[in-house]
Amino acid sequence: MRKNGLIALSFHTLVILFVLAPLVIIVLVAFTPEQTLTLPTRGLSLRWFRAILDYPDFISAFLNSIKLAFSSATLSLALALPAALAIGRERFPGREFLNGLFLSPLVIPSLVLGIAFLRFFAMIGATGSFTWLVAAHMIIITPFVMRLVLASVSGMDRSIEHAAQSLGADRWTSFRRITLPMILPGITGGWLLAFINSFDELTMSIFVTSPQTITLPVRMYMYATESIDPMMASVSALVIFVTAGAMILLDRVYGLNRILIGSH
Repeated sequence: MRKNGLIALSFHTLVILFVLAPLVIIVLVAFTPEQTLTLPTRGLSLRWFRAILDYPDFISAFLNSIKLAFSSATLSLALALPAALAIGRERFPGREFLNGLFLSPLVIPSLVLGIAFLRFFAMIGATGSFTWLVAAHMIIITPFVMRLVLASVSGMDRSIEHAAQSLGADRWTSFRRITLPMILPGITGGWLLAFINSFDELTMSIFVTSPQTITLPVRMYMYATESIDPMMASVSALVIFVTAGAMILLDRVYGLNRILIGSH
């Protein structure tokens, strides 16, 4: 394999630094003891992390985001798993159309989806409903679950499954003991990726949340328009830590390279 030259390595390093620099700055500012967003600071302090506990709106928004992300990711998995099994293992009329239908939210901008959901919810009288908010998030995160589970289903060796059936195992036993463990990394990775995307979703959520269902990204956006104190940076740092932890877990479970390049 040909090694990258000095120019290529330097370019890649600069790109990585350019991408990571804003995140690093946010984390550093989150530990400032100052009253405003300043860098460098006189030292490190947990002052603004403690201040989050005195702002109940952030706590309730965080709980809303966790509940919303867990519910929508779980329901998306329940929908995408049987669809991926059917598309990846069977040949039937409309198979490609069904696959494209499940992946279609990826090509629709979140802004367009947000306006469409807002209009639809207003028409059916569902504005402010947490249940319909979960349904909206399901639509935008199901493609992530579908893609990973379908990759696992398409790449599995079905000869082991056939061997189990030839030895007397029924279809349910074969699925539970053979198929499910083989595609479990894709299922787990898809759920985690869907959870992360639902938890971090902002653009669409702005249009469909209500005062009772405001998520953490929406609350952060609203707070940022009203104040410039470092508590915004401390909340952002916590979101970065949670997202980074979830991505590390996703890499350990499934492998980020398999997600990014789509390999089986």
